[in-house]
Amino acid sequence: MTGFGNTGNLPLAVVGSVCHTKDNPFGKHCNTRGVAYVSFAQWVAVILVYTLVYHMMEPPMEYYEIVEEGAVTEIEEQRRALNDISRPLLVEAEWPGMEDKETEHSKTPFIARVFKSISGISSSAIPDLEIMAERDDGNNSPRSIRCLAEPKVVRRIRIVAEQTPLQHILQPPTIASLLAIIIGTVPQLKALFFGYDAPFSFITDSLEILGGAMVPSVMLILGGMLAEGPNESRLGLRTTIGIVVARLLVLPVLGIGIVALSNKLNFLVENDAMFRFVLLLQYTSPSAILLGAIASLRGYAVSEASALLFWQHVFALFSLSFYIVIYFRIIEYI
Repeated sequence: MTGFGNTGNLPLAVVGSVCHTKDNPFGKHCNTRGVAYVSFAQWVAVILVYTLVYHMMEPPMEYYEIVEEGAVTEIEEQRRALNDISRPLLVEAEWPGMEDKETEHSKTPFIARVFKSISGISSSAIPDLEIMAERDDGNNSPRSIRCLAEPKVVRRIRIVAEQTPLQHILQPPTIASLLAIIIGTVPQLKALFFGYDAPFSFITDSLEILGGAMVPSVMLILGGMLAEGPNESRLGLRTTIGIVVARLLVLPVLGIGIVALSNKLNFLVENDAMFRFVLLLQYTSPSAILLGAIASLRGYAVSEASALLFWQHVFALFSLSFYIVIYFRIIEYI
């Protein structure tokens, strides 16, 4: 919740608002450059969330207590009811049908099962994921015997990679961003879609009209998701305050230092203030709402993620405005 901020919808709204004024410090191509940089960051963040963060947010082993067979149904119903309380706040508006995308191992201690020797837990309580990963989809026959012996660490990494829900990465925004990068980098394809006499210019004109309504619609959805307020969370007050302070106050200061150092090392686009501004926004925005979807997918800590998202977005009204003013003053020097 601290490390992964909102890289898509909220920065798009900020860029659109900043570029709306005539005296903005980013020039006449402010909005075009800003949307391009934010769109690129968005699909990269989605890939990281559904690979790295998906496994980082795995429930701990204590979550899978061993119970009698008759009590399993009752505990599962209690957990499902707990998750359903905060599901509309986190998922339903922006990620409808997320509960239908649960994979076979999304609610099992997969990483711990593969990389740790679990003592005190019977094999019947937790499925043998290594054996399941070695079998074909749809039948129980083992895969063909490999010619060379596979190292144990490599085999475990391969199993984790096979059980990562890569199919969730192919969301419409991600596909659109990748197609835009391909079309924009190939001059022949770009000439087909952009320009006064382009054969498919009607497609870009239609998408531009739809894009104009996208940011206001997203803000309405975000407001509706946060209108219910935080649900019951088992996080303590210190933990909640610590995460909010780290995400909204400490990380922006670190971001200024990192961007300034990158500029000194000539890692950034030269004389492009918008590029630096978007980089700084990545450190300033609250946690990504997609983290709530991952928590719901995992079936663990959904209420805690909901509460953190709520408080971060509330206090981001003040911290984001404060740091944007600072960025405008120092953007020429970093």
